[in-house]
Amino acid sequence: MNAYIFPGQGAQFTGMGLDLYEKSPIGQELFEIANDILGFSITDTMFEGAAEDLKQTKVTQPAIFLHSVILAKVLGTNFKPDMVAGHSLGEFSALVANGTMTFEDGLKLVSTRAQAMQKACEVQPSTMAAVLGLEDAIVEKICAETAGIVVAANYNCPGQLVISGEIDAINTACEALKAAGARRALVLPVGGAFHSPLMEPAREELAAAIEATTFGKPICPIYQNVTASAVMDEAEIKANLISQLTAPVKWTQSVQQMVSDGATLFTEVGPGNVLQGLVKKINRDSQTASATFETEA
Repeated sequence: MNAYIFPGQGAQFTGMGLDLYEKSPIGQELFEIANDILGFSITDTMFEGAAEDLKQTKVTQPAIFLHSVILAKVLGTNFKPDMVAGHSLGEFSALVANGTMTFEDGLKLVSTRAQAMQKACEVQPSTMAAVLGLEDAIVEKICAETAGIVVAANYNCPGQLVISGEIDAINTACEALKAAGARRALVLPVGGAFHSPLMEPAREELAAAIEATTFGKPICPIYQNVTASAVMDEAEIKANLISQLTAPVKWTQSVQQMVSDGATLFTEVGPGNVLQGLVKKINRDSQTASATFETEA
């Protein structure tokens, strides 16, 4: 069975999507629609902008979404998913790709999400840290014992967990994690504590936008970050998408469940190949690939 997976923030690079714009009429049309919806030329930033410009959350998230979704659209009849999943932001790309929402609605929600997250980051200084070489349960225990807000945020693969929270709490937890035997506990260059209670203001803003958006019946199940299980019901998809901002990304558990449900090939749709690497670490027997497209005649 074919599982299509969509990357999240961090996969961006200058020049991303340029080939889709230059070689595909569909791609060019969708990028121009995106410029109109966003009210600025995101294509300029994606194709030629400085890395610093591309790193702004309000730019990064729509850029990765556009690269992923337009690639899926350009694949046309070659895009045949039995199941989909996306890492954090990538969940929105997956939901457009599997027909749950339109390209336009997906982009509007991603833009709302990015701006709301950026605002939440500015209100409360916070950060995230990558923890390598410890069992999840040990990381969870140390987070629970640390004063302040610090939680497990991204279960990326066995032995790789990202924590999220207040800056002092993250620094304290990192020292305790190193003392407990972590190979690394490294603060990440991110703007805030994604997938933690500190994103509550953003969650409320995004919830209103999601509730006002029409979701359709997906063509295949999505394995959502919050539950790590197959979902087809539109109301359940909405609820999980809203919860996602303040809840952890259960990527390890999602991939394990997809394998259990029959996935044998994981195709990454979007910039980079980070998710393929994580899939291999979660289940070494799984096949992985990057989505590619033939130039339209």
